[in-house]
Amino acid sequence: MKIWITKLIMKVMSKLNIKLNLSNLISAVRFENGKEGPVECIIIPIDANHLFKGKSGIYLNMTAFELKEIKDNQTHLIKQSLPKEVYKAQTEEEKRAMPILGNVSTFEASTSEPVSSTEPLAAGSGLSF
Repeated sequence: MKIWITKLIMKVMSKLNIKLNLSNLISAVRFENGKEGPVECIIIPIDANHLFKGKSGIYLNMTAFELKEIKDNQTHLIKQSLPKEVYKAQTEEEKRAMPILGNVSTFEASTSEPVSSTEPLAAGSGLSF
């Protein structure tokens, strides 16, 4: 049995650029002693910021909200996604006052020409992907 590879069509896709302002979390910026002198650091308390401790890291859950109008390629704003019990306990005013942590903007990725091949692959020879 022969497997024929037909035309692979690649469409233009956008890449996302995400910027976060970590100082909008409960944090402190200070200098700590490093091997080669003072190092500027941002200290972000885990519990005060409702960060999630997982098996392989400490995570900040976020939600991106689509903007009504795109300006400077910015398509979404990013806010922290709080644990359900914390969110439900907040007043509407507290929910609206949640700081914007950042934004999402798009830029166009390079495009590829369509790839086609009519060379048959022998059955059982394995796929290249």
